[in-house]
Amino acid sequence: MAAGVVPLAYQSSSSSPEWLNKGDNAWQMTSATLVGLQSMPGLVILYGSIVKKKWAINSAFMALYAFAAVWICWVVWAYNMSFGDRLLPFWGKARPALGQSFLVAQSQLTATAVLYRDGSTEAEMLRPLYPAATMVYFQCMFASITVIILAGSLLARMNIKAWMAFVPLWITFSYTVCAFSLWGGGFLFQWGVIDYSGGYVIHLSSGIAGLTAAYWVGPRSASDRERFPPNNILLVLAGAGLLWLGWTGFNGGDPYSANIDSSMAVLNTHICASTSLLMWTLLDVFFFGKPSVIGAVQGMITGLVCITPGAGLVQGWAAIVMGILSGSIPWYTMMVLHKKWSFMQRIDDTLGVFHTHAVAGFLGGATTGLFAEPVLCSLFLSIPDSRGAFYGGDGGSQFGKQIAGALFVIAWNIVITSIICVLIGLVLPLRISDAQLLIGDDAVHGEEAYAIWAEAELNDVTHHDESRHSGVAVGVTQNV
Repeated sequence: MAAGVVPLAYQSSSSSPEWLNKGDNAWQMTSATLVGLQSMPGLVILYGSIVKKKWAINSAFMALYAFAAVWICWVVWAYNMSFGDRLLPFWGKARPALGQSFLVAQSQLTATAVLYRDGSTEAEMLRPLYPAATMVYFQCMFASITVIILAGSLLARMNIKAWMAFVPLWITFSYTVCAFSLWGGGFLFQWGVIDYSGGYVIHLSSGIAGLTAAYWVGPRSASDRERFPPNNILLVLAGAGLLWLGWTGFNGGDPYSANIDSSMAVLNTHICASTSLLMWTLLDVFFFGKPSVIGAVQGMITGLVCITPGAGLVQGWAAIVMGILSGSIPWYTMMVLHKKWSFMQRIDDTLGVFHTHAVAGFLGGATTGLFAEPVLCSLFLSIPDSRGAFYGGDGGSQFGKQIAGALFVIAWNIVITSIICVLIGLVLPLRISDAQLLIGDDAVHGEEAYAIWAEAELNDVTHHDESRHSGVAVGVTQNV
């Protein structure tokens, strides 16, 4: 090629149309990749290391399988059910997102146009300045991580074949409904319920669905419920680090643009997460006399979850307040209320996803209804003059909308998740057999995480000492 000659692909208006903003496109794909890294390898590592050694392979594989399965569901039918043309007030029309003509055209969320009661347009539909392919990629990463978070409630006992059936069914009948209702232009979007980046669609949904599925699947073995030490806390921190830094894309990508609101969202994300981690740690020290690494990770997660519904809509001081609340209220529900409430004791939520995601997600949505700042709202929301109750005006009604939106998400996930579990249970056992529960990965997958110990079980401390252990949990914040 002669020097100075630009390749035809870079000269063509078809590859760089006038509507394309290359900065927005680059940031959106970067954000999508950061969210993807939270799941793969972030939660794969975290799940594989936070569980008992004999469940490391199974736990990591549940996340790996879900990541791949959601991809296919997403591009074949689920994307347009979440962000396509309206079929019902809470559901989009199912159709593939695979054709070239669709994917290279400018992204547009057709149902997001906001109309007055007389039918006139209040706000135009969302049309980000990049191709639909970028939007499909970005939103797929959110769908994937939602069902992977849900898996945290079911580790160490769900039949892997039942899980393989559960993932596509739940994405199709639960996730798409919540996503369309709140993000894709459905009735909650039109009503003005705020969910900046998934406090309801992702975290409240996964926490409630996880608790519901845990009820139907049943508990871990008695010995695992009594003692369930992480097999590698340093790797837990590695997975948690990917989760934390990946949240930069999680919240920073949701304005669908590399704009100033994106910057606010990123800053608030890290302020709230840091505050929440410190709050959880201080409570551990104050009540138990020592800090817990697992507790710090839980506090980090609750902070990230809590800020998500309002990341780009609240001021920095509000992010600190939300961090204080997210580091204390979920701590109380997990460490105190859970142990006193007999109903919660009967449900085996392995990693306490209900507390870290459902409680924190609901808390974040409610506090967004209090602290959403009018100027920041105008940078992001389609509904004019949106504001939290703290700023007067119609802010009080916004708080009520946030509560109502949460109740819809809770009710839908309880009902649909229950139906899915019951239907799968008619065909496949939801729970691993008792014999397999005693063995773990080797029985389920024919593989072990630490094969160097395979021929010398006496070196496996978590196995060898089990019969002699007092049953008293070691440390402060433990897996629920």
